This record gives sequence, structure tokens and C-alpha cells, in this order.
Amino acid sequence: MIIGYTAGVYDLFHIGHLKLLKNAKGMCDKLVVGVTVDELVKYKGKEAMIPYEDRAEIVRCCKYVDAVVPQTDMDKLAMCKKLGASYLFVGDDWYGTEKWQKYEEEFAKEGIKIVYFPYTKGISSTQIRESIDKKQKAKNENSFR
Repeated sequence: MIIGYTAGVYDLFHIGHLKLLKNAKGMCDKLVVGVTVDELVKYKGKEAMIPYEDRAEIVRCCKYVDAVVPQTDMDKLAMCKKLGASYLFVGDDWYGTEKWQKYEEEFAKEGIKIVYFPYTKGISSTQIRESIDKKQKAKNENSFR
């Protein structure tokens, strides 16, 4: 059985998330998804709009996902080894960076391949949040006129 792993915050679940999960499932028999816990999101200097339990349930209900685990730290190699994963799936926005080139070498030593999928341009949870903020601000400004 080929096991694949990917991880993310999955806040404000959108088409980019869905495409990554669909592509990943197409390359493995079992897809395990790490959903970042709220404490780790805060550690990264952000705050999820949707609580961990809800984000995990949304991802769990996606037909491409076989299992969801909490992502409590950034050590994806340790999680891949724990799960017996053959693949780590990530967006190609990381491709070619010095950090990820080192990861590729470390993962390869363990027999794990990093697969990069095209990042969905024009959509991200951050962009959605900013759009909502702009609309709310405009609505508030208009209500004072």
C-alpha cells in the first residue's frame, strides 16, 4: 500500500486545497492529511478563523482524504516516517527553495519522495480573509454615510 502525506492549516477551505488533495490521492492508495493545530498556527504568527476541530472535520469529509491527523509541529519527515509514507505532497510555491532542496535530500535518504503540485494562483486563505476584510470595511464606511 502506498501512503501519501500532506499537511496544512486548511483555514477557509478553497479550490486550491481541493486540487492538492485530489492530485495527491491520485498518486497513493491512502492519503493522510495533517491539519495544523491552533497553537501551531499562532506560533507561525497567524490565527485561523476556523477552529482546529472544524477544519479537521472539513478535511476529513473530503472524499480524497483517508485519514486526518493533527499537525502539532513542523517536522514533516518525522510524521512521514511514523505513517510509513512514501510521498510528501506540497505546493510548488516551495519548489527550488534552499530549504526545500535540503528537505528533498533528507527525505530521499529515508526513501520518501517530495511531490510538488501546482499552487493555485489567485486563491489562498489569506486572500479570502483580506477580501472579506475589505468588503466589511467598505460596508462599515457606507453605513456611516
